[in-house]
Amino acid sequence: QVQLVESGGGSVQAGDSLRLSCAASGLTFRSYAMAWFRHPPGKEREFVAAINRGVTTYYTDSVKGRFTISRDNAKNLVYLQMNSLQPEDTAVYYCAAADSALGLRLGRTYDYWGQGTQVTVSS
Repeated sequence: QVQLVESGGGSVQAGDSLRLSCAASGLTFRSYAMAWFRHPPGKEREFVAAINRGVTTYYTDSVKGRFTISRDNAKNLVYLQMNSLQPEDTAVYYCAAADSALGLRLGRTYDYWGQGTQVTVSS
């Protein structure tokens, strides 16, 4: 049974940093591309960042230069380091895993999803 469990969310002030973690189990982690999506209040779910089976990363424009996605294949973990957080980053953040190398910005590419972790940024 595949499980993705996010942690590290919380309530912070604008300009602060948070690091989200996603622990994966039940899958051959190194064979999966991993991503973070977010669901802001009142909006559609959106792509944030992805990392392929290697080290290639992808970001949505609004987080480039502020967020960094990384993975630790030895520990089956994927991280999202979020710096200079802004109120518009407020959302539930989801970890996702895809047995694919293509379409990593698209939610429909992903096979497994976590339950999400709340990030709230106050001005």
